[in-house]
Amino acid sequence: MATTYLLIDGENLDTTLGQNVLSRKPNPDERPRWERVLTFAEGVWDTPVKALFFMNASSGSLPMPFVQALTAIGLRPVPLSGPPGMKVVDVGIERMLDAIATTDAHVLLASHDGDFLPKVSGLLDAGHRVGLLAFREFVNSRYADLAPRGLQVFDLEDDAKAFTHVLPRMRIIDIEHFDATAFL
Repeated sequence: MATTYLLIDGENLDTTLGQNVLSRKPNPDERPRWERVLTFAEGVWDTPVKALFFMNASSGSLPMPFVQALTAIGLRPVPLSGPPGMKVVDVGIERMLDAIATTDAHVLLASHDGDFLPKVSGLLDAGHRVGLLAFREFVNSRYADLAPRGLQVFDLEDDAKAFTHVLPRMRIIDIEHFDATAFL
């Protein structure tokens, strides 16, 4: 049975949540519930999941309570460091995508970042199942070109149910999914 690798670009998701959705730094209770994300990932293709949470540790310190919480729910933190100006999380995820390309595994990438487009495209060309987990309205628009080739896009709030409260997002609502009671 194939494995699904859940690769979480923690910095990208947190920045998008803070800057684009909330317009401020998220409070702890407004951040994703990672155990829900893990459960969602397990159900996407009904496969075992290896979850990796990539974080920038170039400062030399780690938020140990957060790292311990991730570990306790089954996510493996990947704290990376590098020289100033290097996007260490992107480099780490790209290297992970290269390694996955040599296997028969699936990938669920939690990020909005267009820097991963070439690697995602290559995985799709090689026959891998690939999904993107993010806030749909903030995903790099060029990912839409990969949908006909098999890329699946999942919403962090609507599909993964990662939040305990409804987020103040402005997005287009498909009439088939419109819930009028949400506007009462």
